[in-house]
Amino acid sequence: MKDGHAYLNRNAQRLADSMIADAGLLRVGHSRGSLGEHLIDAGANHAGGIEAGLRIVEICMGGLGTVSAGLDRNTAKWPYSIDVRSSQPVLACLGSQYAGWNLSHEKYFAMGSGPVRALARVEPLFEQIAYREPDAQSSVIVLETAEPPPAAIVEKVSKAINLGPEKLTFIYAPTQSLSGSTQIVGRVLEVALHKAHDLRFPLDAIVDGAGRAPIPAPHPDFLTAMGRTNDAIIYGGLVQLYVRGSSEAARDLAQQLPSHTSRDYGQPFADIFRKFKGDFYAIDPHLFSPAEVIVTAIETGDTFRSGSFNNAMLEESLG
Repeated sequence: MKDGHAYLNRNAQRLADSMIADAGLLRVGHSRGSLGEHLIDAGANHAGGIEAGLRIVEICMGGLGTVSAGLDRNTAKWPYSIDVRSSQPVLACLGSQYAGWNLSHEKYFAMGSGPVRALARVEPLFEQIAYREPDAQSSVIVLETAEPPPAAIVEKVSKAINLGPEKLTFIYAPTQSLSGSTQIVGRVLEVALHKAHDLRFPLDAIVDGAGRAPIPAPHPDFLTAMGRTNDAIIYGGLVQLYVRGSSEAARDLAQQLPSHTSRDYGQPFADIFRKFKGDFYAIDPHLFSPAEVIVTAIETGDTFRSGSFNNAMLEESLG
């Protein structure tokens, strides 16, 4: 696929350059690393904020998503919510936004998000995403961490995508920051797409989508902060997908997508994480999905809704 409207890395670079230009307004920092790479600190040693987090979500989606924040009276104590939508949701969310590239080295651990993944194509997921961007001149990588990448990680990315380090922009923000928590909750649509893929729903049948989730208060403790961002989606997320195919297929997807179908549903995520001794892979993967899902079959005009907002769990988790 070479779509003139879908140059993920070109779009993301334009947005990253805008972040650098607006660094003072966004309360983020820009510097150069030891190999010449661009570094944007969006919440570690610089304060960042919700606006910086929204910009990061747009970058993560390769410029193929529309991202905003607003007040939603239905979310009780947490009315400030993020809205994400895309008319190319598979490419924006799974081809770019999903944190699927392990960029760890020695004691440094980070999962890479953003359009760089579509250049590296090192994940099995890309066997089902035909997108190619062979003429990319630069790339952007987003990391959920408080530390900039060490030189070994910069070199790894550079070699994987055949671009010099000076052509790379790394954006990093810890989960405990306002920027970090915002950009993580901004994955509400992405987790629905990822679960649909796990359920073997054909990706090419998903043609449009939108999602909303409350923005939780950040917390200085990593586990608490991580729990809040997950719970905002698991117990407070809402997603609508527009799909091709039969009404029956759309109905089945709507019934299977919400988080309440998971065996681990019903506890704060931080408690679940402790129960499994920090092993993400021991947690039921079907838990990682929005609380409520709407699926519209565009060829028949039928719409199906399943799941529900869980205010009690949000009260327990979000503080």
